[in-house]
Amino acid sequence: MRTVRGWFQHTTGGLPRAFWYLWTGTLINRLGSFVLVFLAIYLTQERGFSASAAGLVIGLWGVGGAVGTTVGGTLADRWGRRPTLLTAHLGAATMMLALGLARPLWAVALGALLLGMFAEAARPAFGAMMIDVVPEKDRLRAFSLNYWAINLGFACAAVLAGFAAQAGYLLLFVVDAATTLVTALIIFTRVRETRSVPTGPARSDGRAPTGALRTILSDRVYLGFVALNLFAALVFLQHISMLPIAMGDSGLSPATYGSVIALNGVLIVVGQLFVPRLIKGRSRSHVLALAALVMGIGFGLTAFAHAAWFYGLTVLVWTVGEMLNSPSNSTLIAELSPAELRGRYQGVFSLSWQVAGAAAPVLGGLVREHAGNTTLWLGCAVVGGVMAVAHLVSGPARERRAAQLRSPSLPVRPVTVVRTPVPEAAEAAATGPAGPVRANR
Repeated sequence: MRTVRGWFQHTTGGLPRAFWYLWTGTLINRLGSFVLVFLAIYLTQERGFSASAAGLVIGLWGVGGAVGTTVGGTLADRWGRRPTLLTAHLGAATMMLALGLARPLWAVALGALLLGMFAEAARPAFGAMMIDVVPEKDRLRAFSLNYWAINLGFACAAVLAGFAAQAGYLLLFVVDAATTLVTALIIFTRVRETRSVPTGPARSDGRAPTGALRTILSDRVYLGFVALNLFAALVFLQHISMLPIAMGDSGLSPATYGSVIALNGVLIVVGQLFVPRLIKGRSRSHVLALAALVMGIGFGLTAFAHAAWFYGLTVLVWTVGEMLNSPSNSTLIAELSPAELRGRYQGVFSLSWQVAGAAAPVLGGLVREHAGNTTLWLGCAVVGGVMAVAHLVSGPARERRAAQLRSPSLPVRPVTVVRTPVPEAAEAAATGPAGPVRANR
């Protein structure tokens, strides 16, 4: 008992109160995250759209998300984390209801586009706020706990949505919108603005420095990491777009898909809290490479699945890779993000997910239609293997960059901040001399 209590204290103790409010909002929001899980089934079986039309709608969700993360990252740095989160959640709840009531394909497509934009605009602000409130030494635990909450909610939502859909698919949209509003209420009443006024090369009016886009585009180490995440997301998101269709072809019901995909959340809920201690002190490059390889194998096994238990086995395998990937990914992103550009860096990272969200269902549908189901899933395995090698090759450069951003005594290249020339009098009124760029998902 004393050992369990000590483990629990080590896992959850010492984290700031603001983190727990964000954690609670995450859990509530994910408990109602019914729509995206069942959108492909809803569009093909309830609405009678073709698989290609369903892929287009889900792809437009990703296109909207790409716009949302870009705008949301900029607003998080310029406007603030809190107002960005509030606006995004309120807009997402509204568009969730609109999508549920839409009937023509063009209206469904437009609703998905706008919903993706609002829903994903919250992601960079939330990630930046999480980094703001949690000290660097506690981030691995904090990100693992937040990921645990995401998947606890997801596991419950996947099962509940399967039964709720039997009462009418509109209920899925209503519940999802309601939980989004509750999350917005928690943020509004309990979480203060966490964006600090930048120092050093940032502007004296509290805004992020100019030339931010040029800074990010010149950061090859960071962009390389984002590119690897894009390929990982292209594989991972097949569980939303092509997996339910493959299971339907095997004669399995939507409720069975919900139960199978819920295994993903159940395994993470059971095991994710033990992952930080398991990977602590190990090479992040090796952990990320192993994660990519295991995830690829898991999706590759789907090529041979025809029964529910076999599909469940594949989900369990790629979930292990996901569990290894998430905390290492999140802490590395935090360390590679200069503090004054944190929202934008989070936005660019989230953009890789949105690009994948738009491309994964389209590419998956095309490969499946023209090359077959087996080729699709074995192709995922090949991508996982290539990513594993890429992580091993690029890992040392990432760790050097992270060390540069942590240490004020080391030069940081090529991350430079371009400043707009100001009169000497205005420059003299600035808060102080330029300081080092430091990184505090």
